[in-house]
Amino acid sequence: MSRNPSSRPQTKGIIGRLIRTLFSFYPVLLPVAIACILVNAIVSSLPSLFLQNVLAVVEECWKSGDWSAAAGRILPLVGLLAAFYLISLLAGFAFGQMMAVITQGSLAKLREKMFDGMQDLPIRYFDTHNHGDIMSYYTNDIDTLRQMISQSFPQLMITGVVTLTVLCIMLYYSLWMTLVVLLGTFVMLLVVRKVGGGSARYFIRQQEALGRTEGFVEEMMNGQKVIKVFCHEEEAMAGFDAVNDDLFENARRAHRYANTLMPILHNIGNVLYVIVALVGGTLLLTGAPNVSFSGLAFSISIVVPFLNMTKQFTGNIGQVSNQINSVVMGLAGAKRIFELIDQQPEDDNGYVTLVNAKEGPDGNLIECEERTNVWAWKHPHHDGTTTYTRLAGDVRFFGVDFAYVEGKTVLHDVSLYAKPGQKIAFVGSTGAGKTTITNLINRFYDIADGKIRYDGININKIKKADLRRSLGIVLQDTNLFTGTVMDNIRYGRLDASDEECVVAAQLAGAHDFITRLPEGYNTMLSGNGANLSQGQRQLLAIARAAVADPPVMILDEATSSIDTRTEAIVQQGMDALMTGRTVFVIAHRLSTVQNSNAIMVLDHGRIIERGTHEELLALKGTYYQLYTGALELE
Repeated sequence: MSRNPSSRPQTKGIIGRLIRTLFSFYPVLLPVAIACILVNAIVSSLPSLFLQNVLAVVEECWKSGDWSAAAGRILPLVGLLAAFYLISLLAGFAFGQMMAVITQGSLAKLREKMFDGMQDLPIRYFDTHNHGDIMSYYTNDIDTLRQMISQSFPQLMITGVVTLTVLCIMLYYSLWMTLVVLLGTFVMLLVVRKVGGGSARYFIRQQEALGRTEGFVEEMMNGQKVIKVFCHEEEAMAGFDAVNDDLFENARRAHRYANTLMPILHNIGNVLYVIVALVGGTLLLTGAPNVSFSGLAFSISIVVPFLNMTKQFTGNIGQVSNQINSVVMGLAGAKRIFELIDQQPEDDNGYVTLVNAKEGPDGNLIECEERTNVWAWKHPHHDGTTTYTRLAGDVRFFGVDFAYVEGKTVLHDVSLYAKPGQKIAFVGSTGAGKTTITNLINRFYDIADGKIRYDGININKIKKADLRRSLGIVLQDTNLFTGTVMDNIRYGRLDASDEECVVAAQLAGAHDFITRLPEGYNTMLSGNGANLSQGQRQLLAIARAAVADPPVMILDEATSSIDTRTEAIVQQGMDALMTGRTVFVIAHRLSTVQNSNAIMVLDHGRIIERGTHEELLALKGTYYQLYTGALELE
């Protein structure tokens, strides 16, 4: 998703889509709210019409000198106007209540659509987009949309209806004076187009710069310790000044245009008011014929309300221009929101699923609803038959090539196998391709060439959610969530009981430190477990994987954050955890992989050595040099 600072949203398409989206959220309530807006707008246009009728009565009585019937003719008009204002009051109140529901409800639904869609995005999206900028979708962009839906759209609708109604009334009373008003309005629109266009361009840039600023701040907050360690405060401040100055410059230019527009329009409106007054006075004094649909001659009862309508008409033009900036910012926010919603979800053409199973009388697997701790791959075939294959954890690579970016291959012709219950270790320098291999097993990324088979089934045929349910992963970077210690362990399997979570913690070696916490397993964690040490967080991640009880485990530097003493304790639990499971281990500490069934030594995406610990030492190749310290793992 590109971020071109000079890009403009496709206004018509975005407005159309936004309106369709709002109607889909509230197909009944929104039309009712619009009807209330129309009633409110039309009624607010009528005072000039009533004023003309009242002045006409006064003028007639003044000319005749008979005021006896004036009160009887004026009071009904006043009463009718009061009734209209009461209707307007009720319509305005109803509209305000409904718009509160529509605005906040629509934003809640949009946030839900964004978040739900985000769960289906591939890992590649989050690897290539700044997390702070993604957060900006949910904060800044949603807020600009809120202002547009709750304020700008209703105000523009009211302004449009009032302007059209006032224009019809003006045409009804005098064509010549209406033409004068329209000529002045044309000048105002030229100013709006010239000044407002520049404002719109910089408001869009301001919105994009705001996202970049939030992304930078989020990155600096996550890296505060690194900044302190390397005394990088001045460089961080300089980086922030750069993005902050860019935001300031775009915001300054946007608001400079915006703040210039209203005074200009206000003064043009005042000049137009004077011109209309002069034209009206001239027509009265010269007795010029009035061209109108009403057939009325020029009189004070027409000129005075016309001046009032002129002020109302030009004021509405100013209201429109005043809302342009909010609309432009809202459209920029809507464009970004729709871009996130429209992101291509993760491809998943798999049709093989993971089901609970049990053995039938004939020894064949039978699908069942209850949890049996026996799992099977349910494989439907084209001929209508379905086969069940026991989930054992047999993983095999056949000539796999892979590239994160097309043309830059990072894995070359990788072939390997892991039989059920075997422990396979990957060693090699940073960038050799160790983590990439594990990312391919769980299909965070799909291979470019070759095949990966899981229990004899091509993993492209297995639904990704079911594939990942069969895998337990402990990553080098531990992520804990706001909640209790028990909640974070249960994250591995949401239906696990408290007893199962405690057993998993004991297996991982985490039970001892958990019991020393202020509230034990009920201790609240927040800020990614900021109140725990890095090693304790890693132990919880291991316990979380243990409670999932998968047949295949992937340990990516799982003990990298644990000190040597703690590692000795954890290793016993890890050995118990790995018993009977297929395990893929990535480790810099070669002591943790010595008991592996096979060790793969990688270099630049190729397996250059493979064998047991003893076999590789006997080769006296790269592994031997790593083990003896002649080479170092980076």
